[in-house]
Amino acid sequence: MSKVTVVGAGNVGATCANVLAIKETASEVVLIDIKEGLAEGKVLDMFQTETLLDIDTKLTGVTNDYLKTAGSDVVVITSGIPRKPGMTREELIGTNAGIVKSVMESVIEHSPNAIVIIVSNPMDTMTYLAAKTSGLPRNKVFGMGGALDSARFKCYLSKALDANINEIEGMVIGGHGDTTMVPLVSKATYKGSPVTDFISEDAVQQVVADTMVGGATLTKLLGTSAWYAPGAAAAYVVESILKDQKKVVPSCVSLEGEYGQSDICIGVPAVIGRNGVEKVLEIKLSDKEKALFEESAAAVRKTNDVLKEIGVL
Repeated sequence: MSKVTVVGAGNVGATCANVLAIKETASEVVLIDIKEGLAEGKVLDMFQTETLLDIDTKLTGVTNDYLKTAGSDVVVITSGIPRKPGMTREELIGTNAGIVKSVMESVIEHSPNAIVIIVSNPMDTMTYLAAKTSGLPRNKVFGMGGALDSARFKCYLSKALDANINEIEGMVIGGHGDTTMVPLVSKATYKGSPVTDFISEDAVQQVVADTMVGGATLTKLLGTSAWYAPGAAAAYVVESILKDQKKVVPSCVSLEGEYGQSDICIGVPAVIGRNGVEKVLEIKLSDKEKALFEESAAAVRKTNDVLKEIGVL
């Protein structure tokens, strides 16, 4: 038996809960939101699909009642205001910091042994806030950004190569932001061969550029943040935990000297299993990638400083 709580019944949270239910990743999925009736309504809608899809995941929707979330194995926090057109993730920090801090207190009170995955933006800074204020070990609180960014990287590589997306490997590290993420071209492959064997340098750089504004592109098209891929990415991480799959997933982890960084939460490749972040992998980066990662870390630290300025840390 396993139980997952998704905090926030907006588009991302509801999609995450729906993917978990459809794939029967957990025995029970709880969706909770502060808005009266929202989680209950979305869960009822999901529940009515179960007979059509031949699944039997237990689904619970509640309004701000964390007692119903008690004993969760994994908690996914998506709550916060979404990004609007023209808004950077950093501009979200004032409102979302207070929300995430409050949610973390309720989560720890009712599910002290849970592994917590942060999705709320700006994700790197919200993860840093959650890690600092919760006292949880780094394996039990980390952020989901790299899984999504890497999926977008592979999407654009697939388009450029005109190839099956599932035969492409690609990884994005660094901050989860339009200017801070670092797509690792040196590690991108198609059927085991470097993608640079198949497409030009100009094409590769266009893929990198498209990846870095992947979220902003969707926000401009949709009028709000994306939700299908972010929700599925969060569910992907949850599955690796509950099924102890030990997948290597770029995750926003609290670093303790790896990659020359400490006192920061930022995206790096990590082995994700039943204990959460089971290992941080230090892979070899090119000189350019090292420099970009250091620039990314500096930008994330600058955003983290805002937490002190506004008095939440």
